Amino acid sequence: METDYLIIGSGAVGMAFADTLLDECDAHITIVDRHSKPGGHWNDAYSFVGLHQPSAYYGVNSTELGSRRIDDAGPNKGLYEMASGPEINTYYDKLMTQRFLPSGRVSYHPMSEYAGDGRIVSLLSGAQTQVEVRRKTVDATWFSPNVPSTHTPKFAVGEGVRVMPPNALPQLWLEQQGNSAPRQFCVLGAGKTAMDTVVWLLRNGAAPDAIQWVVPRDSWIVNRLQTQPGLEFFNYSVGGEADKLEAFAQAQSIDELFLRLEALGQMLRIDTAHMPTMFHYATISTGEVDLLRTVRRVIRMGRVQSITRDAMELEHGRVAMEPATLYVDCTASAIRREASQPVFQGSRIAIQLLRAPLVVLSAAQSAYIEVHGDDDEGKNAVCKPVPFPNDLAGYARATQVSMMNQMAWSQDPARRQWLRDSRLDGFSRMVSELDKSDAERLAVLGRIRAASMTAVPNMHKLAKPAA
Repeated sequence: METDYLIIGSGAVGMAFADTLLDECDAHITIVDRHSKPGGHWNDAYSFVGLHQPSAYYGVNSTELGSRRIDDAGPNKGLYEMASGPEINTYYDKLMTQRFLPSGRVSYHPMSEYAGDGRIVSLLSGAQTQVEVRRKTVDATWFSPNVPSTHTPKFAVGEGVRVMPPNALPQLWLEQQGNSAPRQFCVLGAGKTAMDTVVWLLRNGAAPDAIQWVVPRDSWIVNRLQTQPGLEFFNYSVGGEADKLEAFAQAQSIDELFLRLEALGQMLRIDTAHMPTMFHYATISTGEVDLLRTVRRVIRMGRVQSITRDAMELEHGRVAMEPATLYVDCTASAIRREASQPVFQGSRIAIQLLRAPLVVLSAAQSAYIEVHGDDDEGKNAVCKPVPFPNDLAGYARATQVSMMNQMAWSQDPARRQWLRDSRLDGFSRMVSELDKSDAERLAVLGRIRAASMTAVPNMHKLAKPAA
């Protein structure tokens, strides 16, 4: 068979890229993925997983996710709705069956492996399909995370120790026949998966004192209030952007920057007695933070090395444990540590992060530039990969590169208009809809422009690791 674009991966990135291609050109697209349905890692995630960000700017450009409802209950009360994992899976399935395939321009190969050189191999039959790619092969797997249900723990587990991924927690009701249901839990890991798990346990009846939490590194977390797309949140989102740039312009060290952002309500930390050393763009509400703070049995002794029936060995010591404790493994890393590479590479496109942390917008932008850009050199000049932060200094570098890309895009009227029209960029649309007589809000935009002049150079200094 022949195709114009062969996209490897039907997750959020591959779907966003394909969706923009459908709108911007008349190319034929072939999509191959190991899963039986589109949605990538959402097919493997725990059932209580959900977005960190509002549904309003997630998914693909052409099709709204959710109904822009404001939640009126729970830890996200008062903020825009966030789709659950099952909702997202349904969304991508409908996209494939109701938009992509009916277009007549998309060929979809689920349960298949891309073997290179245009070869697609069925995982069920082993049958091979040879594809002649007329234009580009698109690697949409750069953001593919490890998820708890599919990764192998890096610590040793002794006989009689019970360890499970968070996926299995909702099935614990099956153990109520008798007295085998656990009463003590130990959550392993400090990332957003672990936070979700602790919140789930608490909201489903586990007592705070029944939970131990292994936190190798404390993390700064984005306050979800600052990420809302509606004009009613303008002072928090766009105003928060002005606050952030002014903090970047004034901070003398990376720790000072985060403390300034905390004072401004931009950043949160679960335990104010500990200075975080990690930042991965995890986003959370203050309601969730309040729940997490009820857990007092926090173990800060590094990563787990091994677990036996009555103890945990960690990097910096040993902790006695109750023999019946249920360990919930949330140690899978959602971040790939590979070095960045050019996005456009002749006959290959490697989709990467262009606007941190907006993964799907980055994919859609890459597709738009592919269709409307010039040669690879020109395309790469406005699509510089953003290095995902691992430590605090990495946040300054990621913000700097994101802003450089944004500035480069803004120089072209067509690209600028595309961003303003894109539902995946909630802030640009919000700014474009401002009433030109609204002096107060226009003044906020003036603060952003003024702060950018000194913030961007200072980001370079803050991005340097501490001596």
